[in-house]
Amino acid sequence: MRKIVVISMISLDGVMQAPGGPEEDTSGGFKYGGWTWPYADEFSNKIFSKEFSGEYDLLLGRKTYDIWKDYWPKQKGTIADPFNKATKYVVSHSDTGLSWEKTVLIDGDVPVKLKDLKSDDGPMLSVQGSSNMIQTLLKNDLVDELWLRIYPVTLGKGKRLFAEGTIPAAFKLTDSKTSSKGVVFAYYKRAGEVKTGSFA
Repeated sequence: MRKIVVISMISLDGVMQAPGGPEEDTSGGFKYGGWTWPYADEFSNKIFSKEFSGEYDLLLGRKTYDIWKDYWPKQKGTIADPFNKATKYVVSHSDTGLSWEKTVLIDGDVPVKLKDLKSDDGPMLSVQGSSNMIQTLLKNDLVDELWLRIYPVTLGKGKRLFAEGTIPAAFKLTDSKTSSKGVVFAYYKRAGEVKTGSFA
């Protein structure tokens, strides 16, 4: 059984759009691309290096895939080598342009195919970026873990991690770390249904 792990950089108000650079994703008139850059430090880099050096395959939406396929195959290093080695499962309506080595198309009934993929043997499925696809994962309760990097900034608008696909669900905090620049690394596992009560 494979786990689907969503790894996301988010602002305090839940925006995940274009954390890496000004031109990464300007859709919707988003003008704050690269908003994580001022918070980079050695502490965060060590966590990234450790997490990205593990064994995993990638589960990506088409927009993220198209951004990455022209960049990562030309790179080498701690992040690039595992990315290029991994099988890339891409949720898309078309196989046109799927040129990155070891790419597998996921189309048609996506939730059913992802459930089948989870039931196979293999490494965890790491979800990066892919804000639209994440809504499908959340809506169909396919997310096993959330690895969130929460940055001390609000962006007002932009693509959000918890958007129209979010269903009521409980998660358990399994670990957390905080950088000197205020970035919170929080790790959650799916933990059943939402429980309610009363203080009365």
